[in-house]
Amino acid sequence: MAATGNAEETQLQEMEEEAGMEREMDSDEEEGMGIENSDDEEDDSSEDDKENEAEIQRLEEQLSINAFDYNCHLDLIKLLRQEGELPPLRKARQKMSELFPLTEGPEIWLEYAQYSIGGMGLPGGMEKVRSIFERALTAVGLHMTKGATLWEAYREFENVILATLERIHTLFRRQLAIPLMDMEGTYAEYEEWSDQGVSDTVSQKYKRALQQMEKSKPYEETLMAAEPPKLAEYQTYIDYEQKEGDPARIQIIFERALAENCLVPDMWAKYTKYLDRQLKIKDLVLSSHDRAVRNCPWTMGLWKNYLLALERHGADHHTISDVFEKALNAGFIQATDYVNIWEAYLDYLRRRVDFKSSRELEELRAAFTRSLDYMKQDVEERFSESGDPSCTIMQVWAKIEALHCKNIQKARELWDSIMTKGNAKFANMWLEYYNLERSYGDALHCRKALHRAVQCTSDYPEHVCEVLLTFERVEGSLEDWDAAVQKTETRLNRVNEQRAKVAEKEAHLVRQEEEKTEQRRRAKADKKNQKKGQKGSGPGEKRKAEDEDNENEWGEESEQPPKRHRGEGNQGSFRGGGAEEYMETESGLFGRRAPPCRRQEPPGAKRGQQMAPATVRKTQEDNPEQRKDDCSVFISNLAFNMEDPEKRLKELFEPCGPVQSVRPVYAAKGFRGYCYVQFEGKTSVPEALKMDRREVDGRPMFVSPCVDKNKNPDFKVFKYNTNLEKHKIFISGLPFSCTKEQLEELCKDQGTIKDIRLVTNRSGKPKGLAYVEFEDEAQASQAVLKLDGTVLQEHTLSVAISNPPRRNAADKPDFSRPMGAMMPRAMVYGSRGKGRTQLSLIPRSLHRQTGSESKAENGTAPKPTGGASGDAGFEAQAKPMSNSDFAKMLLRK
Repeated sequence: MAATGNAEETQLQEMEEEAGMEREMDSDEEEGMGIENSDDEEDDSSEDDKENEAEIQRLEEQLSINAFDYNCHLDLIKLLRQEGELPPLRKARQKMSELFPLTEGPEIWLEYAQYSIGGMGLPGGMEKVRSIFERALTAVGLHMTKGATLWEAYREFENVILATLERIHTLFRRQLAIPLMDMEGTYAEYEEWSDQGVSDTVSQKYKRALQQMEKSKPYEETLMAAEPPKLAEYQTYIDYEQKEGDPARIQIIFERALAENCLVPDMWAKYTKYLDRQLKIKDLVLSSHDRAVRNCPWTMGLWKNYLLALERHGADHHTISDVFEKALNAGFIQATDYVNIWEAYLDYLRRRVDFKSSRELEELRAAFTRSLDYMKQDVEERFSESGDPSCTIMQVWAKIEALHCKNIQKARELWDSIMTKGNAKFANMWLEYYNLERSYGDALHCRKALHRAVQCTSDYPEHVCEVLLTFERVEGSLEDWDAAVQKTETRLNRVNEQRAKVAEKEAHLVRQEEEKTEQRRRAKADKKNQKKGQKGSGPGEKRKAEDEDNENEWGEESEQPPKRHRGEGNQGSFRGGGAEEYMETESGLFGRRAPPCRRQEPPGAKRGQQMAPATVRKTQEDNPEQRKDDCSVFISNLAFNMEDPEKRLKELFEPCGPVQSVRPVYAAKGFRGYCYVQFEGKTSVPEALKMDRREVDGRPMFVSPCVDKNKNPDFKVFKYNTNLEKHKIFISGLPFSCTKEQLEELCKDQGTIKDIRLVTNRSGKPKGLAYVEFEDEAQASQAVLKLDGTVLQEHTLSVAISNPPRRNAADKPDFSRPMGAMMPRAMVYGSRGKGRTQLSLIPRSLHRQTGSESKAENGTAPKPTGGASGDAGFEAQAKPMSNSDFAKMLLRK
């Protein structure tokens, strides 16, 4: 720490000088006694000396580049101390003390006062000691835990020199009026010392101070128990003292906090801000600002506040300029810091210009020119960027020339330079220039500026075109209006063509990526199929696998083949009511299935064995015909650990209408986080959909229609628009703590807000994104121009017109669906990992067909000319059949 390091160096300085003198005397004695070192020791010492000299030279060069390198100062002083070179050591200490001040603590003041007592016998020495003690009491006498030692030392000094009793009485009274630890002992000592006793006035002041001490005692105890750096504890203590409103105590607690945290810029900023706004004492304010920038020179904000404080308290121009030059050499860590410090200095120079005196005005112009050169040379060389891409310094200069100097031509030259630095494509830059011409120029240059803006703007050309047409509607002639309309139409047509090409290119890239993904998926599926096909390659094993699969293929209680039900598995799509959900793998949700219906076994014989695990539950009624999708909603994104989801969701949705059933989906591990709620009537569904994204157990609950995508392939899963929305803006970079109210407060000045949507993830946590819908396109464009780049809670916002990426649900593979759902029917695996095509799902009687007939696909085979049973069967297949129809046909056989 700066305070600790400098304190040690200050205290050791005189000791080093004495030690140096002793070393010189010892060396003389050694030489007189003829003591010689061996050759090896001389060689080692010479090598060490060379290394130390090289390191000292390196450290000095580094400090010449960055004089505020605190660790480098300490390393240099340490090496010089080892070398025993006192003059360079004193010089190094002096340089460090000039840059890094010593924070004044009670221990330092006490040692200084005790040291000054040694000169008490000199002329005026006694008064000098008293002066030092008074300064110490002013600085740290209010320190609640350590201030008492200074008061005791002061009284002891007065006792030793046999001062008048009244002086000692005064010291006791002053101390007892201040809340300090162990006040009771001081009061008892005063009672014993005083022959006249303690007066009522002193007792009353003592009691008030004691009460104040008792209030502050918990904070002091918290500080003593806390570990360094104790920032949170000090901040709590400061907040308490500021509520109490005693300026002296507020100052002392700030000083105590800075003594332990002198390298924390935020603490210095809070302290100097308090002094600037509350105490406003010139010497105290300026000295605190000086200490702040010397302790934390890398913090631009402290330098900026220092310049303002100097100007506020009437410092001379030479002093302010010197502080500014020191700031430029302080080594800021960001390019924008240099822009900000230059802006602060230029603002100061502008405020001191009379604009009737050429000398001060020329000095201001010279400063503007120097700032631009500094940004181009020094800052760009160090950071590879100017830090001022929007050329704010040049914009301010142009406004000053146009407003105060009436030099619109110079302002135009500056704006030409701004546009050549890559700003010509931004609409807001052209509108700033247009507003300048509108205020201080003429209509001709306004028209030229807007025509150039229409030609060059690439981010918001529609808005610029609208401004040009509005200008011509007010100012222009018919010819001007026709020219503006033609120019804007030509420009917008070109822009739309470019956007279409870009969109086509992006769509092509998306298709390529989807094709690559599909190829990888197919390759993975083929590889997995080959591996599974290699298992059980022996004839006996293959036959055994077929028998097991035949046993597991049909459900015991079902009278039809296995049908894909919505929501009976854990691999379905959880979002969007139209997404399809499938059965859990055959051994997952219902365990191993019962033997086929052709086997006459007692009901439940196999099922009792298959449903042995307690965690495996059946989630839906056996009769799918009782389910009505038009009376149901799909609920997803629920917490897996929800207790009794059926009861919970029934209570939650009963306000929407009578609930007929709640079907939560379970797997072997428990609740899967989604379910179906079926109402008694269709009128309850719209009310239930209004509960979409309501928070349940800390997560947004997704509510969507229950739609079969096989029957409704065009159903839109995504509820929000995916096209360009000119009346809506998209904001990114928001702090996660931002609320709708804060966002509305930020955007309400730009127009009428119709809706605000904060984007969250599935767990309900914000993403830092939002959509704000305005009443019309003009308001949205205005909001983009005004809000883009603004800072909210130390976060820089990016604002643009809403243009979400396109969602092609029909072409895009759905990776949330089971793997079997994306494969052809012939590639879907059964419960044993075998392909379902290995199982014969057709009764043997239907296998008696010709070779050509057996190759026909389901539902497309030509009508046979055979018997009546065959006619009936194939008439039922005249059109494509569902799984249910196919099963019924087989059962009739």
